[in-house]
Amino acid sequence: MQTQDRPLVQSPTYPSRSASVSRTTGETAVQVSLNLDGTGQCAAHTGIPFLDHMLHQISSHGLIDLEVRATGDIEIDDHHTNEDVGITLGMALHQALGDRKGITRFGHFVAPLDESLVQVALDFSGRPHLSYGLEIPTQRVGTYDTQLVREFFVAVVNHSQMTLHIRQLDGLNSHHIIEATFKAFARAMRMATEVDPRRAHLIPSSKGVI
Repeated sequence: MQTQDRPLVQSPTYPSRSASVSRTTGETAVQVSLNLDGTGQCAAHTGIPFLDHMLHQISSHGLIDLEVRATGDIEIDDHHTNEDVGITLGMALHQALGDRKGITRFGHFVAPLDESLVQVALDFSGRPHLSYGLEIPTQRVGTYDTQLVREFFVAVVNHSQMTLHIRQLDGLNSHHIIEATFKAFARAMRMATEVDPRRAHLIPSSKGVI
């Protein structure tokens, strides 16, 4: 039986969605490189072990190739480095997304981690807003000040121009609550940044601009 060769179906091509940003202040020096269409490869060296662990969650569950290197005044505390990593990550996201053409734009996810359950919904809207609903029961996880979780997301939101809602639905253990948050954030961001094949070359807004 003869078979007829079929023409190869060409996959649509999209511009590279990667970015590298360096930011240096009198307190920190931060470099972030990312590829939104990666496989979850991560190298994070911020001097803050718990923050490195959370950056790995963003990369792994968001399928973002991510490299973060930071030096800062952690002999004072972790605040400046934590915040400036968030700022630089937000800047890199903004640069990689460009005009937002073709993206799904909205993303949401509910992540369980043992007794903890955290919901994240986000919109790459061009309008920075954070609604933060975590109630973390302890002041520290290891040496990491749990107040810095909010500061990290404030920085990411403001510099990526994202609307972000975080809701804690359940949870008792501080580590579990925070890690569930980062995992839910990663999966929601993966959903929002993926290309929508039905409007791959259009800006996802009725206004025609974000």
